[in-house]
Amino acid sequence: MSVYNINDIAELIRDNSYVGRGIVIGKSSDGKSAVSAYFIMGRSANSRNRIFVEKDGVLYTEPFDASKVQDPSLIIYAAQRKYENKLIVTNGDQTDTIVEGLKNGKCFKGALKSREFEPDAPNFTPRISGILEFEDNDFSYEMSILKSADAEGTACNRYTFSYTALAGLGHFIHTYVGDGNPLPTFQGEPERVAISADIDEFTDKLWDALNHDNRISLYVRYTDLATGKETNRLINQNK
Repeated sequence: MSVYNINDIAELIRDNSYVGRGIVIGKSSDGKSAVSAYFIMGRSANSRNRIFVEKDGVLYTEPFDASKVQDPSLIIYAAQRKYENKLIVTNGDQTDTIVEGLKNGKCFKGALKSREFEPDAPNFTPRISGILEFEDNDFSYEMSILKSADAEGTACNRYTFSYTALAGLGHFIHTYVGDGNPLPTFQGEPERVAISADIDEFTDKLWDALNHDNRISLYVRYTDLATGKETNRLINQNK
């Protein structure tokens, strides 16, 4: 298989019961839109008790039933927000860390130096993050994963990937390889995936491929590169 092969994202995840949380960033196949997607999955009652809510352009995770929240520290956060000409999407409260870092003159990578993987031993869930930077009717993007260097969580390894946006190509990073105990951490570079020109086609494909028992929420945004118009799709398993 060529290293330049572009995968169908549904084929990557359809038979995988637990890929955890995932970020997709890329450009639509017609070259007209910047695309970002974020989904969450959950196995425990605490993790499954969530929905996505959009307020003033910011995407938040919130409890579906506030009376059942056990530990909000790792499940309630701003998952996506804008700052100047940038769009930030992450799987935790490092969204705000990145924004604050940018305000203080730091770059994406530099802003994340103060953070590491989540303190949820023995899984040590990676922190995954992405940033889109818009300029001259186009954009570039970076993705990051912060993960434990060993099974004991004694150190954090940091990986940052920078991309030129190419029509029809996206990159997909997720927290886990699959289900397990402890959960096996994502390995290697973000996976190359095809991005449709149609937001509904892409949203439906991704949502339908996620394990129906463990999927929780999905948010997809297409940003028109010529006009800046944003088109969003939000799906919550809890309704």
